[in-house]
Amino acid sequence: MNILKLENISKSFPGVKALDNVSLRGYEGEAMALLGENGAGKSTLIKILGGAYKKDEGDIYIDEKKVEISTVHDSQAFGISVIHQELNLMENMTVAENVFIGREPKKSFGIIDKNKLKKDTSELLNRLGVNIDPDEKVKNLSIASKQMVEIAKALSLDARIIVMDEPTDALTDKEVDKLFDAVNELKKQGKAIIYISHRLKEIFEICEKVTVLRDGKYIGEKPVSEINEEALINMMVGRDIKEQFPYIDVNSKEVLLELKDVSNEFVKNISLSLKKGEILGIAGLVGAGRTELAKTIYGAYPKSSGEIILKGKEINPKSTKEGLDLGISYISEDRKKDGLVLIMSVKDNITLSSLDKVNTPLGIDKKKEKEVAETFRNKMNIKTSSLQNKIKNLSGGNQQKASIAKGLMKDPDVLIMDEPTRGVDVGAKYEIYELMNNLKKEGRGIIMISSEMPEILGVSDRILVMHEGEIKGELSRNDANQESIMKLILS
Repeated sequence: MNILKLENISKSFPGVKALDNVSLRGYEGEAMALLGENGAGKSTLIKILGGAYKKDEGDIYIDEKKVEISTVHDSQAFGISVIHQELNLMENMTVAENVFIGREPKKSFGIIDKNKLKKDTSELLNRLGVNIDPDEKVKNLSIASKQMVEIAKALSLDARIIVMDEPTDALTDKEVDKLFDAVNELKKQGKAIIYISHRLKEIFEICEKVTVLRDGKYIGEKPVSEINEEALINMMVGRDIKEQFPYIDVNSKEVLLELKDVSNEFVKNISLSLKKGEILGIAGLVGAGRTELAKTIYGAYPKSSGEIILKGKEINPKSTKEGLDLGISYISEDRKKDGLVLIMSVKDNITLSSLDKVNTPLGIDKKKEKEVAETFRNKMNIKTSSLQNKIKNLSGGNQQKASIAKGLMKDPDVLIMDEPTRGVDVGAKYEIYELMNNLKKEGRGIIMISSEMPEILGVSDRILVMHEGEIKGELSRNDANQESIMKLILS
């Protein structure tokens, strides 16, 4: 049964039409995937459904009845709950307090009934098949458990339509399985799920139907059983991507970076080498020490022993500034927390780490700064109507490209890319891989950390496998596969 129907929804912002006659359906007991490249209009559509934006044109129907959604309160009153990618929880409050915030059961004189609050929260969590203590502080929970708290909150609102925006973005495989169990339970309860993800494999596992948007327009709705991944990508990008992972072999012999028995509180006896024009992939499970290794090379974490040798000279960066000045750039796995300043413009973010390149005795050369930022916008194909736009208003893929541009503006010899395509659509991923190939041709060395096994296998020249802060083994491109990587992780 059709619970939700959005018909011919349009929305414009100054200088851009974000949505142009877009439609979407939500079906009782089913998950509808909402897919599209970054900038396709998914977030705008969801914000209209959630009451954060008002539509300019079009109609919204719940149970075939036309409704108007002007506020978040309207959306919730119609049984809609949106679980955003950035979870909206109060970290210092308990699970129960978060689930029923502002709607706590009361005894006489307005006193909160804590026993009922705990009991009602436990019942909701049990319906999801998860074991979380209602009295636990949210700050002590894993990302996966926080997701479950958000879903429990949606159930407490008696939501019939639940929107999940990139719910597995920071989850391990085991945590994803638990989330899928919860989604299947919600479907059994007759909920309509709108599921947004860049991980196409998930769509075929958890969704019954898929709706695709492209450039703010409705492309189509298909049953998942009648479409394959290649056809889905074609719908999303409007063209064939014959090679999902374009690869070139620079075949350089010159060693650019070398680590000899490097240790600190995070990593143990790390030895590795990186050649010019090479992508060195680092694989491992969450918590393996991959990011900590990257930050040790970059200077964010000091080494306690061992040697780091760059271009034949021993270095000892004691800060990120020293790392940058030595020619090592780090692209953070969390662009919104560590990579970008969201309230600043695109231009200011790109040039932030390299103002010395546009500085004069009289201050910043604004004209030169703009020219340099424009060069990187074109080089990276960052889609924005103006460099003065706040970076928070760009799509995830364009934010990521701006984060990479910021790292490249320092003209590094070594570029460390930590989860470079996390939260990025298939078209933007391809552009990032092509950029990495161009950097290889320029003779730069790239260390790439990725939790996506196909990406590690498809892009890397060599692969190091880490577990518990140690390197468990090295694999050549030709010898590496999922089984050989997992065998090293579990050895």
